[in-house]
Amino acid sequence: MLKIENKLHVEGYEHIACIDEVGRGCLAGSVVTCAIVMPKGLLIEGVNDSKKLTPKKRDKLYDEILAQCIAVGIGEISYDIIDEINIKNATKMAMLQAVDNLKTNDGQKLVPNHLLIDAEKLDTSIPQTNVIKGDATCHGIAAASIIAKVTRDRQMVELDKIYPEYNFKSNKGYGTKDHIQALLKYGPIQIHRRTFLKKILDKNEQITLF
Repeated sequence: MLKIENKLHVEGYEHIACIDEVGRGCLAGSVVTCAIVMPKGLLIEGVNDSKKLTPKKRDKLYDEILAQCIAVGIGEISYDIIDEINIKNATKMAMLQAVDNLKTNDGQKLVPNHLLIDAEKLDTSIPQTNVIKGDATCHGIAAASIIAKVTRDRQMVELDKIYPEYNFKSNKGYGTKDHIQALLKYGPIQIHRRTFLKKILDKNEQITLF
């Protein structure tokens, strides 16, 4: 999983920021991204696509990755902006935000000299490489996916305390059966993405978007 990073290091790129997103397909909540710069040659055992890991394993790796990375940045675009500019543009905006927020463990801003991005191309002057299924094939992107996933999941657990009817602690805002049933019963709340509910609304006129 270090093949891509190693090739770029050989080409002279020192600080390679690997980027991934979480929450792109959710009905509720923000899209969260992570940009992370890992030490050259470091391979943390167990790092993989965050979707393939258990919550317990992700939490453990989250701490290990943050303890060993050179720099990390988080980007987040809220549900209302997603509705305004669409999820693809919101994801790209959050990725650029994560790059801009890159800081070392001592709080120093770090500007990377190459980006490795999971399945997106960003509008930036920084050289970049688009990696299809990057979270499954690139160690740094997989690490970024874990940090983004844990960050967003923890947000949804907190939102569950405010809106327990929607079971966000379990479904994390995705369109699961229990989430759809809650929408049919209670209707949408502020953090729902209105543009994502159109198909549900078409089939269930009793839902009123507000």
